[in-house]
Amino acid sequence: MIGDVVGKPGRAAIEERLSRLQQDCKADFVIVNGENSAGGIGITPEISDALLNAGADVITLGNHAWNKREIYPYLDKQARILRPANYPPGVPGHGWAVYSCKGTPVGVVSMQGRVFMELVDDPFRAIDAVLEDLRRQCKVIFVDFHAEATSEKQTFGRYVDGRVSAVVGTHTHVQTADERILPKGTAYLSDVGMTGPIESIIGMRYESVIARSTTALPTRFEVAEGEAQICGVVVEVNASTGRAVSIERLQVPAHRTRVERADE
Repeated sequence: MIGDVVGKPGRAAIEERLSRLQQDCKADFVIVNGENSAGGIGITPEISDALLNAGADVITLGNHAWNKREIYPYLDKQARILRPANYPPGVPGHGWAVYSCKGTPVGVVSMQGRVFMELVDDPFRAIDAVLEDLRRQCKVIFVDFHAEATSEKQTFGRYVDGRVSAVVGTHTHVQTADERILPKGTAYLSDVGMTGPIESIIGMRYESVIARSTTALPTRFEVAEGEAQICGVVVEVNASTGRAVSIERLQVPAHRTRVERADE
């Protein structure tokens, strides 16, 4: 999985380097969080198509899924993009789906937290309902839990331990160092980090962020420029059991063209 793609620098990094990254990591299936890919907030159909053409098998979103209205009808038509599953009934798109990976069914779920976030339906009850159906269709299940609070992410990970293959957090844009396999076999990471400009504050020009912080005025944030770092995570799963075998964080600096794995 590739962490939150931010603006043009993040998109350029994916388009230029995802194919090589996939080869280096021997990745069979690629998930990309794209909710900040359009100017740092939201996504458009054109950008979604570009990420899919660059090698993403599925795109997950989050609380900025709705910032570009032109994406609404696209969410209903394109099966390879997922908005959070725990939005109320009637919103565009879908929050989970099953895909084929070399003949193995792979379930992907997008879910959103509620602590310090917009109010949405309970993610704990929502995941129960999703898994009741999903676990009848596949054993390999990957959840993107888009949330602010680390405590909520950890609680969610423990709640689904043994019922999904992996829970990887997104949204904060800062990669955490707590990757592990939980006791019942679920791979977990609180936040995968962002794919975006290195010289920035979570992808935004630091001057505008500092201005808002020091004046309390509603300063407009702008995506920073310059080279982007790719943040991601590689999870190996036993296809027969759905249990995680290993989890490894990735940080690929802008100047590096190849990823060196620990087993090389």
